[in-house]
Amino acid sequence: MLVQNFVFSAGNRGKPISKELRINSKIRVPQVLVIDEEGRQIGKMSVSKALEEAQARNLDLVEVRPNAVPPVCRLMDYGKYKYQQSKSERDNKINRKQQELREVKVRPKIDDHDFEVKVKTVLRLIASGDRVKITLRFRGREIVHTDMAQDLLKRLFESVQHVATITQKPLMEGRQMIMVLAPKTGAAQAQSKAVAVKAEEKTEEKAEEEP
Repeated sequence: MLVQNFVFSAGNRGKPISKELRINSKIRVPQVLVIDEEGRQIGKMSVSKALEEAQARNLDLVEVRPNAVPPVCRLMDYGKYKYQQSKSERDNKINRKQQELREVKVRPKIDDHDFEVKVKTVLRLIASGDRVKITLRFRGREIVHTDMAQDLLKRLFESVQHVATITQKPLMEGRQMIMVLAPKTGAAQAQSKAVAVKAEEKTEEKAEEEP
């Protein structure tokens, strides 16, 4: 029986490898090196003896390194392993969120309240794992004040730099300046959700205080 799946080899313990594998009676070599279900080396033996060892433990004999000399086989509950591997792949697929590029638009002349709202929005998007394109649009003669626009984008980044990193520095594209941010990896990204929630609560409190 030939099977296509992932399995752990003795020399690659803990790392899945993908190959076409033979199991049990379909292993047709005179001698194999056997690894037990705990990853310990049992030793070299004939395939028939290895099959007896597998049957005695109510396990399968799986050829994990057919090109080794002699081929390496591992004892495992292959049906259980395939189920766990399939379940893990499904869970990973569910948990894996495709990173999107979201846009936040700002104007060169923005008051403090609106600026805090934009910061809160960026934090929320970063917390969700998305990249954020900050688009600063110019109108009329505003375009002559690109230095002020750069200062604004710099100020915005400094407000979120604990959870975000710049993947595209501010660049002019026609009558707009664009900067792209992405979530930081590691601990900073893990903290971004809490930061976003806190920023949202702060904004809501200020809104309630306003007449």
